[in-house]
Amino acid sequence: MIRLHDTLAREKREFVPADPKRITMYVCGPTVYGRAHIGNARPAVVFDTLARVIRHEYGRDSLVYARNVTDVDDKIIAAAEAEGVDPSVITERCERFYLEDMRALGVRDPDLAPHATHEIAPMIALIERLIECGNAYEAEGHVLFAVPSDPDYGILSKRDRDAMIAGARIEVAPYKCDPADFVLWKPSDEGVIGWDSPWGRGRPGWHTECSAMIASHLGETIDIHGGGLDLIFPHHENEIAQSRCAHGGAPLARYWVHNGFVDMGAEKMSKSLGNIVTPEELLKSHRGETLRLALLSAHYRQPLPWTEALVAQAKATLDGLYRKAGDSYAGDIDEGVLDALRDDLNTPLALSRLAQLEGGPLKASAQLIGLLQSSAPEAKTNRDFATADRIREELKAEGVVLEDGPGGTTWRRE
Repeated sequence: MIRLHDTLAREKREFVPADPKRITMYVCGPTVYGRAHIGNARPAVVFDTLARVIRHEYGRDSLVYARNVTDVDDKIIAAAEAEGVDPSVITERCERFYLEDMRALGVRDPDLAPHATHEIAPMIALIERLIECGNAYEAEGHVLFAVPSDPDYGILSKRDRDAMIAGARIEVAPYKCDPADFVLWKPSDEGVIGWDSPWGRGRPGWHTECSAMIASHLGETIDIHGGGLDLIFPHHENEIAQSRCAHGGAPLARYWVHNGFVDMGAEKMSKSLGNIVTPEELLKSHRGETLRLALLSAHYRQPLPWTEALVAQAKATLDGLYRKAGDSYAGDIDEGVLDALRDDLNTPLALSRLAQLEGGPLKASAQLIGLLQSSAPEAKTNRDFATADRIREELKAEGVVLEDGPGGTTWRRE
């Protein structure tokens, strides 16, 4: 039985999906205006790992995993203006980079990747419903959610009203009925990306897209909604309010799962602070599996200080796992590893258990969390010598040497 820490309940709960044959999970994905940093990769790796565990427990086709792409945003517009290009040039390039980086870290593509620019009609329909229900209003070309109309607003973050207003960095605007009200739709100036709507030409607010995408692709209430801790407020709080009010009180998600920050010392890693390191940079000198292991080395809900020592330790651990797995074929997954992962995705405990295993069980257990994916031994066994030689050269360039012996293939660091 999987147990997950539910942010809304503030405790670990047994995971009981509404329909075990169609488990639904939605994770807030990238806003594609720049290159992802390693902190952006943490939720991608964490929820990829959770998806692997769910599919192992409930069946390969049991999960529908959606991760959105925000491809309309003020930062995207600014980046496009700076380069003198259409916003689509920025978004297509940055999404391609994001997928390349995440795949290099062993992150499988989600089942669904809805794009904001393709979901305008559902967003407009959602806003119209909120207006009809008395939870939203039009003002000077904007449509705003009326926070006082929802008595349960704040249920996820559990902040008081003043803290919520301060934390949301809410724009003070004369057209708002209440300072806490947030934008569902805003006007677009001439020459700025926008769409026709009942309220004039404009574009959606950031919070609007996720509620509309979830309802369109997964249903009114999903099993798991995930993302980083920084999204709890205001983003997820606003999603909850929009969806609940538009759908007659139905909850948006049955479990809320949030990962902790990656930091560079005392501060959260952030593009705005300039204290970032990107997978693109790291992959020039490290294998993607090494970076994945580093991201999984701390419990997903805890902060993760990103240091050279962390990466070095991950590399040494990965080398040791490869040596112990040798050229064995994957066997049965170890129950100790499974128990650790079932308990709120306790990857540090799972990794410590892996260190006690050898051969097939080690390989199968590591592969469950996206490690030991190299096909070098299998390529050689299948007499695909060209592939085996290519992989050997790639590993050698990173300082990892394969050695053949009577007991099979072993690994060592040069």
